[in-house]
Amino acid sequence: MAYGDEQLVQAALRDWRTAPLDPKVRAMLGFLEKLTLAPESLTPADARQLRTTGGITDSAIEDAIHVCTLFSVYDRLADTFGFHIPDDKGFAQSATRLLNRGYL
Repeated sequence: MAYGDEQLVQAALRDWRTAPLDPKVRAMLGFLEKLTLAPESLTPADARQLRTTGGITDSAIEDAIHVCTLFSVYDRLADTFGFHIPDDKGFAQSATRLLNRGYL
C-alpha cells in the first residue's frame, strides 16, 4: 500500500512507469491512463491483458474504472466551480477516512 509511504507516492506521481510499484498497480495505471486520455482506443483486449498478465479480476477492473471516472468528473466540476482544494493535512484526513470506511 502506498499510503503512508511518501517516497513511493511521490515516485508514482513523478512517473508511474518507473516507480517501484506492484506490477498489478502498474498494469492498472496504464489501463486507466488509456481510459482517461484515449478512451476511444480502449478495447476488450486491454481488459483481457489485465486479467491474463496482471491476474486482475473483473471486479477490480470495474472498481478501478468507477473510481477513475468519478475522479475525472470531480476534477472537471472542481475546475468549473473553483472548489476549495484541501491542504496536505486535509488530504491525509480524507485518505484515513477512505481507508477506514471505504467509498460507501
